[in-house]
Amino acid sequence: MDIEARKYPIGKAKFPTEYPDGLIRVMINDFASLPADLRVVAQSLTKKQKHSSYRDGGWTALQIIHHIADSHCNAYTRLKLTLTEDHPTIKPYDENLWAALEDGNSELIEPSLKMIEGVHERMTHTFNNMVAEDFERRFFHPQQGESRDLYWLLSLYHWHGRHHLGQIRVIQSLVS
Repeated sequence: MDIEARKYPIGKAKFPTEYPDGLIRVMINDFASLPADLRVVAQSLTKKQKHSSYRDGGWTALQIIHHIADSHCNAYTRLKLTLTEDHPTIKPYDENLWAALEDGNSELIEPSLKMIEGVHERMTHTFNNMVAEDFERRFFHPQQGESRDLYWLLSLYHWHGRHHLGQIRVIQSLVS
C-alpha cells in the first residue's frame, strides 16, 4: 500500500457544489453511525496496534481516536456558534500540539469514545432539525482565510471521521 493510500484510505475530502436533501440525509446518517463503527474497530486493537501509525511520522491509533474526539467537539462548537451568531470567526487550534499532549496519547480511549458518541448524537439531532437556510449560515475560518457554510461543515466532518477510521483500519492491516 503506497503512502498516499495510507494517508487517505477513503480519498481526500470532496465538497459537493449542490446539496440535495437525499445527499444531506446520507451524510447525516453516515455521520451518526461513525461512533459505533469506531468503537468496534477501537475495541479490537491490540496494544501494539494502538501505539502504531499508518505511516512514518503519522499519528498512532490512540492519537487518532483522541483527535476525533477533540476535533468533533470543536466542530460542534463551531456549528452552534454559526447557528446562534452572525458570521462568527471560529477559533482554530493546532491539532498536532493537541495530539502530542498526554491525553492525546493515553491508552484510556473510553472517555474519547464516549465524547464522540455524545457529540455525534447532539450534532446529528441538530443537523436533522436544520433547514436549508440554517445550512447556508456562514462562519469565518481564520486559518483558511475563508468564509464557510454549514453544508461545508457537514461535508467535512462526514468525511473526517471515516477518513481517520480508515487510517486505523490501515494500522490493523499492517500491524499484527
